[in-house]
Amino acid sequence: MRIEVLVPNLPESVSDATLITWHKQPGDTVIKNENLVDLETDKVVLEVPAPESGILSKILQQDGSIVVGGDVLALLEPRTVEASPTTAATEPEHDEESDIPLSPSVRRLIAENALDPSVIKGSGKDGRLTKTDILDYLHKKNLQEAQLIVPAAKEIPLSPPLTKGEAATAISHPVPKEEAGRGISNLRPEQRVPMTRLRAKVAERLLQAQQNAAMLTTFNEVNMQNVIDLRNQYKERFEQKHHVKLGFMSFFVKASIEALKRFPAINASIDDNDIIYHGYYDIGIAVSTERGLIVPVLRDADQLDFAGIEQSIVDFGAKTRAGTLTYDDLKGGTFTITNGGIFGSMLSTPILNPPQCAILGMHAIKERPVVEHGQIVIRPIMYLALSYDHRLVDGREAVQFLVTIKECLEAPAHLLLNI
Repeated sequence: MRIEVLVPNLPESVSDATLITWHKQPGDTVIKNENLVDLETDKVVLEVPAPESGILSKILQQDGSIVVGGDVLALLEPRTVEASPTTAATEPEHDEESDIPLSPSVRRLIAENALDPSVIKGSGKDGRLTKTDILDYLHKKNLQEAQLIVPAAKEIPLSPPLTKGEAATAISHPVPKEEAGRGISNLRPEQRVPMTRLRAKVAERLLQAQQNAAMLTTFNEVNMQNVIDLRNQYKERFEQKHHVKLGFMSFFVKASIEALKRFPAINASIDDNDIIYHGYYDIGIAVSTERGLIVPVLRDADQLDFAGIEQSIVDFGAKTRAGTLTYDDLKGGTFTITNGGIFGSMLSTPILNPPQCAILGMHAIKERPVVEHGQIVIRPIMYLALSYDHRLVDGREAVQFLVTIKECLEAPAHLLLNI
């Protein structure tokens, strides 16, 4: 009896998914729970495992197909299959020479370009190949091929000298520059690719935020000296005890929660003509990934200590790299923090993450001259930006909210002593 491979049930907020990559072909042997196909939604990539071991007899949905929960993707002929070294070596989610998994986007690029992953150096954790590694490899490969083409133009023999009549014709009808250059190089590459579901969803939500909210941004700066001193003093003991590094994000999460408690409107959202005040603090942490921007959420962040926050962020990073984030990881959120400083951003205006009414933007820490007690001193300064929906949040609240975060960070005892 044939076994159907079905699209798993999708969350209520997701109507359909796009089939992006089959990892097996008809006639291939599959093992139970082995990933057969990747489905892309507007939030995550879902892996569809084999329900039983057997032979993949027929594929019913091809790459690029739009599917919904319960659709039949393929048919399996049941058969007992024992895992063997040969089978394991051919599993698509692993490198041929290691057990380091490859993300769905990396596997797709490797398959589309017929690449050997063993010859590409990975820059990710534990040597993991990232999408950037693959794109850099392809770019270098294209450049090398181009260098082989260009010298060939130098081998074109020179034409015999022009007669007076031919020279006059050439002067009166000069060859266009674009045509003259074609003999040397014809490299003007373009590539048209469909927008990923995640990128399309991000574009939709950003446009929605700008069209449906009265968005303003207020700025301030914070002296990070005390936070840096505290972190340097205790980071080794912190890591030894909690087995996780002490970063800056936990300080900003704690400071944001303190400010949200003082100004509950910034932790609220608008639903038609109603205001929903949230009595909990689910903090979204914006993360840039190979597929686009995602925002995993720290649930009940006010109940987490510094170690709990840092460990949650590390876990989100590991899931992001492995492509295993779930809908529950991304669902909801009452306030968002984004850190453009890790990319070198000095100042920016973050865009709201609907239906939230505010988002905090962190930026790069730079040493600058500041005045303290009448003296000019050098201090590590970070610019902060708070974008907010003016329909719900007044300017006074937004400014005071940002000042509260500044005060908490410049005197970390506020966070530790809850004062």
